[in-house]
Amino acid sequence: MGMWASVDAMWDFPAEKRIFGAVLLFSWTVYLWETFLAQRQRRIYKTTTRVPVELEQIMDSDTFEKSRLYQLDKSTFSFWSGLYSVVESTLILLFGGLPYLWRLSERVCGSAGFGPEYEIIQSLVFLLLATFYSALTGLPWSMYNTFVIEEKHGFNHQTLEFFMKDTIKKFVVTQCILLPVSSLLLYIIKIGGDYFFIYAWLFTLVVSLVLVTIYADYIAPLFDKFTPLPEGKLKQEIEVMAKSIDFPLTKVYVVEGSKRSSHSNAYFYGFFKNKRIVLFDTLLEEYSVLNKDNQEEPGLEPRNDGEGDSEEIRTKVKNKKQGCKNEEVLAVLGHELGHWKLGHTIKNIIISQINSFLCFFLFAVLIGQKVLFAAFGFYDSQPTLIGLLIIFQFVFSPYNEVLSFCLTVLSRRFEFQADAFAKKLGMSKDLYSALIKLNKDNLGFPVSDWLFSTWHYSHPPLLERLQALKDTKQD
Repeated sequence: MGMWASVDAMWDFPAEKRIFGAVLLFSWTVYLWETFLAQRQRRIYKTTTRVPVELEQIMDSDTFEKSRLYQLDKSTFSFWSGLYSVVESTLILLFGGLPYLWRLSERVCGSAGFGPEYEIIQSLVFLLLATFYSALTGLPWSMYNTFVIEEKHGFNHQTLEFFMKDTIKKFVVTQCILLPVSSLLLYIIKIGGDYFFIYAWLFTLVVSLVLVTIYADYIAPLFDKFTPLPEGKLKQEIEVMAKSIDFPLTKVYVVEGSKRSSHSNAYFYGFFKNKRIVLFDTLLEEYSVLNKDNQEEPGLEPRNDGEGDSEEIRTKVKNKKQGCKNEEVLAVLGHELGHWKLGHTIKNIIISQINSFLCFFLFAVLIGQKVLFAAFGFYDSQPTLIGLLIIFQFVFSPYNEVLSFCLTVLSRRFEFQADAFAKKLGMSKDLYSALIKLNKDNLGFPVSDWLFSTWHYSHPPLLERLQALKDTKQD
């Protein structure tokens, strides 16, 4: 009876207290769930110390051990950073951090001659202070990840000076985009009347399309060097492949990702008839800085007669080069272009916009509920920006978790389909070897707990992808 009496007593609390308690309870529930999943995967890292039989043909023991230790370190970092994050957010809510920051922004505006009627200006000051606080408190974690974990495992190429300049530049560029967009969004909500959610949704749609269009041409070059892929066999083969599937390719770039990290990637962007492909220099064997800086050492070449070659020497030769050969790069691009040809890009945009419209509609329904503001310490005012923050970040949290899982499942399905598309182009053998090389270069651990991978992996586990390719792999 005592337990049920406690439950009944909880419902005697005011509505704002129940809402506040539910938000905290859910945030800790999510954290504990994530920790449970991470511990399952961490157990895999600790106990799987030898290359499984099914992996012996695609991964040597040295690379396997390196990837195991790398992922173990990342798991430890993720645990402590996640714990800090949930404790920090809990303390901010418990001690009224949001209303305090709002009052502080009001005082800043007041000192500049702007009264309470200038809500949008106060909202921008609030955003600036909040993002500055977030950047400041996140800096030690980012530095530790870069200069301890990534450095320890050979991925970091940044100096401290470069890192700090890059961090400041990112903050400034973010503010140059965030503040004008936020001010216009708040203005639209203010003047939009009963159907403001439609106008707000259309505005965010236009902004997202503009940002996607200009990002690689005007924003990304502020941080990384983009150069056109030189004329040659690789560029010709990329153009031929693009033409064969009617992909409207206009340019192919190589981005100097190696000045930051050894991790590799490739992507395409652009709308309509203006598509561009971007390749990380670390993806290309002939461009990789590691291959140029670490030439083959004398005496490491295996003997032609096959005698006297130790396993250690063969392993060093096998893992010496980073990146993929041209045929493998083409196979990776065949996979990426498969996403375009199969409509995955459009489908993701449609899903995103349906979700955005639904969220703005529900926001319009809930914004008038004063109890939501009171739950977070706003008793005398209901600022629009605070309403956006409360509803999108806290009230929608359960929905966002479910949506994220559904999108993860869908993403894995799309990845299998894109692999199958590359296979139809006759690239299954090269994609097979490219996936193995990319897993090695990025120190991906190929063994995973089924529940952890189901919840987190937007890409299928390596063995599953290889098996799907192997079923009909060409000789």
